[in-house]
Amino acid sequence: MTVPFRWKLLGSYLLLILLLGGGLYLYLDQRMEALQRSVLQGELLTEAKLATLMAESGMRDLTRDAPAMATALGRAGSARVTIIARDGRVAGDSEVPPPALKELENHLDRPEVNAAFAGGTGQALRYSATLKTDMLYVAISFRTSGGPAVLRLALPLAAVNQAGRQMNTLLGAGLVSGLILAMLFSYILSRIMSHPLRLIADSAREIGRGNFRQRLAVLGSDELSEMATVMNDMSSRIETQMEKLEREKGRLDAILRGMGEGLMVTDSAGAITLVNPAFCELFGVSSTVVGRPLIEIARYPDLNACYRHASGERSEYHREIVISGIRERVLTTHWVPLMDQQKHLGVVAVFHDISDLKRLEKIRKEFVANVSHELKTPVTIIKGYAEALLDGLVISDPQRAVSFVEVIRNHADRQAELIGNLLTLAELESEEFTLELHPFDLEGVVRRAVSFLGPKSLERGVTVQVTGFTGLPPVLMDPSRMEQVFVNLLDNAVKYTIAGGKVEIRAEAEGERVKVTVRDHGPGIPPQSLTRVFERFYRVDEGRSREDGGNGLGLAIVKHLVHLHGGTISVESTPGHGSAFIFTLKKG
Repeated sequence: MTVPFRWKLLGSYLLLILLLGGGLYLYLDQRMEALQRSVLQGELLTEAKLATLMAESGMRDLTRDAPAMATALGRAGSARVTIIARDGRVAGDSEVPPPALKELENHLDRPEVNAAFAGGTGQALRYSATLKTDMLYVAISFRTSGGPAVLRLALPLAAVNQAGRQMNTLLGAGLVSGLILAMLFSYILSRIMSHPLRLIADSAREIGRGNFRQRLAVLGSDELSEMATVMNDMSSRIETQMEKLEREKGRLDAILRGMGEGLMVTDSAGAITLVNPAFCELFGVSSTVVGRPLIEIARYPDLNACYRHASGERSEYHREIVISGIRERVLTTHWVPLMDQQKHLGVVAVFHDISDLKRLEKIRKEFVANVSHELKTPVTIIKGYAEALLDGLVISDPQRAVSFVEVIRNHADRQAELIGNLLTLAELESEEFTLELHPFDLEGVVRRAVSFLGPKSLERGVTVQVTGFTGLPPVLMDPSRMEQVFVNLLDNAVKYTIAGGKVEIRAEAEGERVKVTVRDHGPGIPPQSLTRVFERFYRVDEGRSREDGGNGLGLAIVKHLVHLHGGTISVESTPGHGSAFIFTLKKG
């Protein structure tokens, strides 16, 4: 429990007053008692001297006159009067009748009596066994006709003790009254003195809560005012620094959020202290991973091996790692240990997703290999047949020479088609290439495409069925390019549909778009090939595609053309039950 400062201050005041008052009380108690006894001894000594003068002048015979003289002196004064002979015998006592004097014990061993016989006066303070109380004794020697004697006065201290108790009561009452008044004034004074401290404490508490605009009033020029000035200056400096830190934090947060690379920071124990959104997206975690060990949130051996290497070697480390999942990712990682002189504070790691670069590199290599392969075979054939003609091997057989020339022409046409498709793809992928889109009737375009492929479909015994185009609203398109889309899709559909089969082309309006479906009844596409059918040079059935003269570029061209029209394209297929290519176009 916290004790307020004003109560501590009040307690210190009260303790000081209590110590001073108690000490004064004890001192006065002892001094008053000693003073009372000293005054009483002086008065008793004076009374004893007067009594000895009366005894010397009034007694002729010690034994005969002493009892009467003692009684007379006792009545005249307030003390007990005892007259003692030189041999210690009690000759007279104001409180003992003469017949009983013989029963009193010898007083020669009394210290005040011995002192009086020896030096003229004697004093003593002791407990009287006879009267059962403390007694004050004063003895003075005097001369009689019978020799020296001592006159002793004895006064009980009960009155002195009673007066001392009364004095103690008065002193105690005064001390209690003083304490009560001191408590009142101490409480008022402590509140006055602690008020500035309370203000300083409240200000410090507000600063601790983050209210750095808190300021204290500076009154006077004492130490508390100096403290208030220092507190105000400190609060102003902290406010400036916190504003600067907030700006830096906001800038850092914006940088981290905008970074395409994943960022992770750990402490020396391997617990994560900071991540950015890119890191969370890469590893499929949330920002709640902060505070947890790295090995718990990312169970990838390569990742933890990189951390152990950077942390153990305490040097920069670069490595590519593969993150498996729904989509495999390749990351290049850069690990930097955090060091403070020789102390290891943690590790900073940056993760850059190079999956697309790897994929593009693979596509580039495949593209080069495919183009080389597609060009090599026709060129080799053309070269071989041309050399045969040049060597005159078939001059004697004109029909065979003609067939050689036809082979050369067919392969030259195939080369021209391949080069044309490559040029078309290059044109479509160019950033400067755009299409002029205008509202047109889609039915006319699809009819021309069907008519263009009519001979081929008749040759294969395939029926093409067109439905849903009549009454369809116009769509935004480039007619020649859209006809190219239909020709490519229909060519593939007719090519893969079995003899006597049917190809369906269906259109329907869906909201602001028109959906077109081209469905064949061929062997279908395996599931592992569905995501790759739109890649350049990709063939589901390599042998059959080459036999039919396909080069694997048609669907890539279709995808680019549909996207340039602002549409989408997808494929659905079940092996053994045909395939359906579905694309959408915007209404005009």
